[in-house]
Amino acid sequence: MNRAQIALQLPGLRRYARALTGDAWAADDLVQDTLERACRKWLLWRSGSDLRAWLFTLMHNLYLNQRRGLVAVQPLDSEMLATLPGADGLACDTTIDLDRCLQRLPAEQRAVLLLVTLEDMAYADVARMLGIPLGTVMSRLSRARTRMRELLEQAPASAPQPHAASSAQLRRMK
Repeated sequence: MNRAQIALQLPGLRRYARALTGDAWAADDLVQDTLERACRKWLLWRSGSDLRAWLFTLMHNLYLNQRRGLVAVQPLDSEMLATLPGADGLACDTTIDLDRCLQRLPAEQRAVLLLVTLEDMAYADVARMLGIPLGTVMSRLSRARTRMRELLEQAPASAPQPHAASSAQLRRMK
């Protein structure tokens, strides 16, 4: 593992951290903590294995450890949501609705949904990273999509068709 390999993973780590924490500062802290842990646990990484999956696993576990016992969930910021694929032209109301719906998902469903859609990870990689069976990944993803559709359909009527763009985004998901 060298600096160049790790540097290639930074954008994905930052995106996932921002999606998990909903806050740019907390995301930067989480990425920093992940990189520090990776340096400390360097010998646990097997050369030739998937560095990306290993780093995301470290980050996910750190996030869970840091959030254990916390009840409140930070909302996602609109800057991070604007970086999502297909988010061009999404209205602020749509961003708020998407954020509201994402935050209402159970944490385990949200994690699978974000890893598969935001980070474009394969189901098998998500299963390995989260330490759950492949079928559980597919089940959580299906339930997350269904719940997101339900929540987006309940969006306030004042918003200009927020579920239309978001539903298209959900259809694009694996």
